Amino acid sequence: MEFDVIFRPENLQLFWEGTVNALVLLVSSLIVGGLLSLPLAIARVSANRWIGGPVWLFTYVLRGTPLLIQVYLIYFGLAQMDFIQDRWDDQWPWTWFKEPFFCAMLAFALNTCAYTVELLAGAIRDTGHGEVEAAQAMGMSRWTTMRRIMLPSALRRSLPGYSNEVIMMLHSTSLASAVPALLDITGAARSIYSDFYLPFEAFITAGVIYATLTLALVGLFKLAERRWLAHLAPRKA
Repeated sequence: MEFDVIFRPENLQLFWEGTVNALVLLVSSLIVGGLLSLPLAIARVSANRWIGGPVWLFTYVLRGTPLLIQVYLIYFGLAQMDFIQDRWDDQWPWTWFKEPFFCAMLAFALNTCAYTVELLAGAIRDTGHGEVEAAQAMGMSRWTTMRRIMLPSALRRSLPGYSNEVIMMLHSTSLASAVPALLDITGAARSIYSDFYLPFEAFITAGVIYATLTLALVGLFKLAERRWLAHLAPRKA
């Protein structure tokens, strides 16, 4: 093992840049996907098939196809269309498709949005009848009940499941290196491997970075669950 190569300043800098890019990609996609998932989750539980049906189709397609294929379709497909390339120099929002980071972030955001929609929709459906009946007894309308009772309750109860989705998205950022000119943790390891032919050292280091970030995320979600799900914790004798 020649880990001294990994600890060279230029290689540490490479891993640092990859880690920062992976975290920025993760946070950006979670924010965009999370904001999109809220209205879509409400639409998903609608009794109107013309409202819930398209959302079901969206989540079915995004969850039923590999994320790598989605990245390819956006970067090598959608972003390379003549219609977009003719406008990506000066016409918003097509200018965004000129950036590799945006294409990767869009694919990640849509993917995590699909999973989050189904997670929230399931939590909304599982809202206790007593909570809904109490809101109706107080004279709340259907939308007020959704906004003040069902959605906040669903967000809290879906927190453990959402933590798994965030960790899976962190690991999925390793696919970002499929987009040219976008360096992530796996891309940094691949670059060191190609330069020094040290596959074990490079990818073991990448694995340690992912494991460390995962441990940090698990700790953050544990703290969040203690705060917002304290009422579900078993009582001490």
